Amino acid sequence: MSDVKNARERPEVEPVWDRQTSPGDELKPPGTSGWPRGATGDWLIYAAVAAVAIVIGIVGALSTADDIARHGGVYDIRPPLLWDMTSIAVIILLTPVMLAVVRRIRREPALTIRIALAIATIIVFSAVHITGMVALRKLIMWLAGGAYDFRFSLATVLYEFRKDVVTCVLIGGGMWLIDSRREAQRVLEVETPPQPAGQAPTSQTIWLRDGTRSIRIEPGDILWINSAGNYVEYSMADGSNHLIRGTLAAAEAELARFNLVRIHRTRLANLDRVTSVETKPSGDFELTFDTGRTASGSRRYKSAVAPLDRTSASSGM
Repeated sequence: MSDVKNARERPEVEPVWDRQTSPGDELKPPGTSGWPRGATGDWLIYAAVAAVAIVIGIVGALSTADDIARHGGVYDIRPPLLWDMTSIAVIILLTPVMLAVVRRIRREPALTIRIALAIATIIVFSAVHITGMVALRKLIMWLAGGAYDFRFSLATVLYEFRKDVVTCVLIGGGMWLIDSRREAQRVLEVETPPQPAGQAPTSQTIWLRDGTRSIRIEPGDILWINSAGNYVEYSMADGSNHLIRGTLAAAEAELARFNLVRIHRTRLANLDRVTSVETKPSGDFELTFDTGRTASGSRRYKSAVAPLDRTSASSGM
């Protein structure tokens, strides 16, 4: 049960700026679905995976050719290079799908489902990789007038599967880290609108960005911010809620200067809109905002609202 009272149902996040824009007027960065849309950031990930894979493939082919020569064979880099490059070609083609799957797993709050998705991804990745590289090798050798024998057996499949597990985990883990960092950097973008000459500066405007969605809000209109898995939910004074992909830590770093402080492991609160603090016997506390809505805080973060207690005591004297 939620410890936030009087919370209304979550509406869909809707841009509050420029409601009349046509689709052609909007940028199309990658959405939260994870499927590639040609965004620069995603293509950088694909390029990085491709570059690393190609370098590893070339080094591996050189090593294999050298090992063959050391054991009395003829030094010929062409066969091992063909085997490695066909494998890498399939991996590169699978990269966009891998990124989509990683984002899908990141959005899943249940650990058991995450593990199941990861295992299924590894199995499917290996099956497609083995099938694809064998098909490419057979095609290339057929075009060259030769033939390719994969020597299909359980031992051969297990040998390839073992390598695919490592490859899938390394690529997926790298994508996870890169995407997490990019998400933390873009979750909040604070902009100061230009002020006309002679006019007193107004409060800063915060743009909440999530894929193709952008919402402009005033920091003073925020009551609290909740963590919701891989998202953060902004509860506003007018009763609306904005669910944005990101982390509570990133929101805290950006909004601390607006007197939004952490009152719970999963919640920030705007102390400027708090009208009363009620301490519970357990040491936890409850904040009441100027809208009448309330939110609970943990005793671990009681020091964050200490200034409110001092202000309340002073006014009562």
